[in-house]
Amino acid sequence: MISTEQGHFEMNDKTITVIGLGYVGLPLAVEFGKKRKVIGFDIDPLRIKELEGGTDRTLEVLEQELKDANGLSFSSDVEDLKACQIFIITVPTPVDHDKKPDLTALKSVTKMIGNVMSEDALVIYESTVYPGCTTEVCVPILEETSGLKYNKNFFVGYSPERANPGDRNHRLTTIMKVTAGSTEEIANE
Repeated sequence: MISTEQGHFEMNDKTITVIGLGYVGLPLAVEFGKKRKVIGFDIDPLRIKELEGGTDRTLEVLEQELKDANGLSFSSDVEDLKACQIFIITVPTPVDHDKKPDLTALKSVTKMIGNVMSEDALVIYESTVYPGCTTEVCVPILEETSGLKYNKNFFVGYSPERANPGDRNHRLTTIMKVTAGSTEEIANE
C-alpha cells in the first residue's frame, strides 16, 4: 500500500486496462484477467470483435487461455477507460527509415489516457522507448491533458516488453519482468 496526499494506493483494488492488444498486450491482459478485473483495449473494433469471439489471429493466446481469463473484457470505447485506475500501454513504437522511434501511437494513447484518468492513477509504459522518453515525452502530455501533477496526483511505471512473438517456450509467465516506478513506493508495489 502506498500513501499519497489523497489516501492510499492499493493495487489489488484497482481496475487495470491493457491498451494495445498485439503480441505484447494480449498475453498480459489474459494473465491479469485470470486473477482480476481487466479491460483489454484496442482502437480496432474488428480486433475487439475477434477477441470477444474467442480467437486470436496472431496465435499468441490460445482459445482456452482466452476462456480462462474470466476477469477480462474487451473494448474499443474510450469511455470505458474512465473506470480504470491502472493503465498499461503496449502500443507499437516502430523505428522509421532514419532509425528513429516513431512515437505517434505512444503520444496519442498518452493523450487519450490523460483525458480519462483520475487522481491516483498509475500509468505503466511497456512499449519499447529510449531512456528518458517516459518522463520527457509522456509525463508532460499526461500532466497537460489531465490537469494532474506527476508523483502527486498520478504515478508512472515502466516495464520494457520482453516478448518474443511466436515463442511458446519463453512466455510472459516464464520470463523475468523488469519494472520501475516513478517513486520508490510505486516501484515496490
